[in-house]
Amino acid sequence: MIKILHLADIHMGSGFTHGRVNPETGINTRLEDFVKTLSLCIDRAIAEPVDLVLFGGDAFPDATPPPYVHEAFASQFRRLADVKIPTVLLVGNHDQHSQGNGGASLCIYRTLVVPGFIVGDRIDTHRIATPNGDIQVITVPWLTRSTLLTRPETEGLSLGEVNQLLIERLQPVLEAEIRRLDPAIPTVLLGHLMADRANLGAERFLAVGKGFTIPVSLLIRPELEYVALGHVHKHQNLNKSNDPPVIYPGSIERVDFSEEKEDKGYVLVEIEKGKVKWDFCPLPVRPFCTIELDVSGEEDPQQAILSAIAKNKIQDAVVRLIYKLRSEQLESINIASLYQVLKQAHSYTIRPELVSQLARPRLPELGVGNTLDPLDALTTYLDNREDLQDIAKDLLEAAHNLLHQS
Repeated sequence: MIKILHLADIHMGSGFTHGRVNPETGINTRLEDFVKTLSLCIDRAIAEPVDLVLFGGDAFPDATPPPYVHEAFASQFRRLADVKIPTVLLVGNHDQHSQGNGGASLCIYRTLVVPGFIVGDRIDTHRIATPNGDIQVITVPWLTRSTLLTRPETEGLSLGEVNQLLIERLQPVLEAEIRRLDPAIPTVLLGHLMADRANLGAERFLAVGKGFTIPVSLLIRPELEYVALGHVHKHQNLNKSNDPPVIYPGSIERVDFSEEKEDKGYVLVEIEKGKVKWDFCPLPVRPFCTIELDVSGEEDPQQAILSAIAKNKIQDAVVRLIYKLRSEQLESINIASLYQVLKQAHSYTIRPELVSQLARPRLPELGVGNTLDPLDALTTYLDNREDLQDIAKDLLEAAHNLLHQS
């Protein structure tokens, strides 16, 4: 029985707006959170020990992370090389330069010839020797239209037609890999992709390059014991019959408030030819907490807000407080008092919203140091521009991409 640890979507270096600088280390506390969570995954891989680690892509928010972020990522995965655990690092959409052109951030591990490390930046099949037998891993990195199609082939086609053409091109490529397999040993398909049955999370805003949706039916093959996926941040199994399991482990940390209620973790897999067992292993990640209420009808709005805060577990959490009130209630709110109560949170933002039709619909968000979260500020603006609703989603996605590329 071969043991595998499957994790994905680390996004190390993201979420800095939800943290603060640790005065002792000079590092953003959210980076420290991500490093700690990744270290727990590596700890488990070494403690088992597993025979193979599969990383499903998206190591960083973009393909050019700052050196100290790259070093934090490498220092954890280096531990696997030290104990000779083979590792496959798959290239995701965030790991690619210029939407697939110009290499990927993870290719440095191949250039440096890190022992036991394989970088999956193309569709290929890798036969890997482990202490408990050989295993085959088919790598399917994030694919863009330029991967399988030329520009003339897509001219004049709708997005739906391009998507269909891409799938038609992908099918024979995957079929060729499957026909190359040794039928006597187990096989895993490791892919960073958007499957058509998946429930979306924050990745709908985080995608740097628009990929295409792959039918789950393309992945459900009798030749495969397990399908290990990355890209979708919510843990889910897309094939409940488990023949084979088609698993998104989800991201290992919460990237933003869209993942507030999601469990985060990795998957442990035991596999042999024709048989597989898998378990989702939750990680103790930092909680996110939204406190939202309407105090426009309250005689004492300040007390109502304080009572709402008291009902939530905000200790060491990333908190956002959103409350609606009338313009004439503004003077009754003591912002300094709210700051004091929220000090026990890891970080917080306060966003008052006016319900009066005669005044400005919303107020700017107030946070630690009176700073504004750019995405929340843009969301507030778009919510009050009916003429921009048809492009609001695209504007938010573009803004998120710009922020993570800076």
